[in-house]
Amino acid sequence: MEVAPTKASGPLCGLRVVELAGVGAAPFAAMLLADMGADVLCIDRPAHKPSVVPPDVDVLRRSRRSVAIDLRSKAGVRAVLDLAEQADILIEANRPGVTERMGLGPDQCWERNPRLVYGRLTGWGQAGPLSHTAGHDLSYIAITGALHAIGRHGQPPAVPVSFIGDFGGGALYLVMGILAAVFESGRSGRGQVVDAAIVDGAASLTTPLHGMMAAGLWRDERGVNLLDGGVPWYDVYETADGRWMGVGPIEPKFYRTFMTLLELDPDDQRRTPEQLPALRHEIQAAFARRTRDAWAKIFEGTDACVAPVLGLKEASEHPHLVARGTFVNDNAILQPAPAPRFSRTPTAIQLPPCLPGTHTREALLDWGVSDVDALIRSGAAVQR
Repeated sequence: MEVAPTKASGPLCGLRVVELAGVGAAPFAAMLLADMGADVLCIDRPAHKPSVVPPDVDVLRRSRRSVAIDLRSKAGVRAVLDLAEQADILIEANRPGVTERMGLGPDQCWERNPRLVYGRLTGWGQAGPLSHTAGHDLSYIAITGALHAIGRHGQPPAVPVSFIGDFGGGALYLVMGILAAVFESGRSGRGQVVDAAIVDGAASLTTPLHGMMAAGLWRDERGVNLLDGGVPWYDVYETADGRWMGVGPIEPKFYRTFMTLLELDPDDQRRTPEQLPALRHEIQAAFARRTRDAWAKIFEGTDACVAPVLGLKEASEHPHLVARGTFVNDNAILQPAPAPRFSRTPTAIQLPPCLPGTHTREALLDWGVSDVDALIRSGAAVQR
């Protein structure tokens, strides 16, 4: 059996979190809290069926213990309410109304613990015409304008990995909201619901574009703007070996360094719209003369704002990321290390991902739940 570390590390040590197991963004939010030292209990279903990744290698499940409880049983619901009574935070990612029908909604939890912060993560939010419909990351970023802004001019929107919606607009905003609510609860003694809708967070991430549109510096089109590949000095270029370099020397002094190292005229600005296609062609031709790694050596350590486009496995071998320990190999799984960094209370991967129910007995006892053996004998809780 996996056991909890004797002493957790991180700035959230002492914070207790109940996580009703979900998929995607919600486990990522719980992982972030757990990496920062919070004692997070993941309430798994006894008959857990992973949607994509086997649970014992799913790094989104790292740093916390798993308790398997049957939430269809009254005894199982009572056990979770017992946990909520001891918790600072509860996280759930069901459709609106589902936890209320289980007997685990905010009001039901607040009867036991009025200071509990109740974090809810959904795609559409707790209210609105679409709140009860299904969706995925692409659905949410589509209606917020975020998807419209991604891609080449004259081409369809590019389908991004789910960083913008699920993980950026969803999980990160949930964590930010939860920690803000915990801070407020410490002063008021009262909890509240944090309604983290991915559509809200994704829309929030487009705030800079709205500011630039208001200033007349951004057109509501793909691929014609400063930061979307619309100019030659902010784009990606193919190298002689079919790989890529990311280019972004926006400021004039950085642009001069870039052009010099690319062996082009550093005084050739060509900033009028009519001149940009010719400049782009010259930059493309220059990059095509050498391999990606050859260009990487030329630009590394300069202020040209140019970097090689690395694959996920390659990234872990980059000297800068190696020096920082940005990636770690924990439990034989290559994965990003906890972020951000803290100078006095360092974070850590507290536990490897585990199978559901691995820690049921020990975790329930640690949290003061009574009659744990009776729960297990009845099937309301399952010890793996």
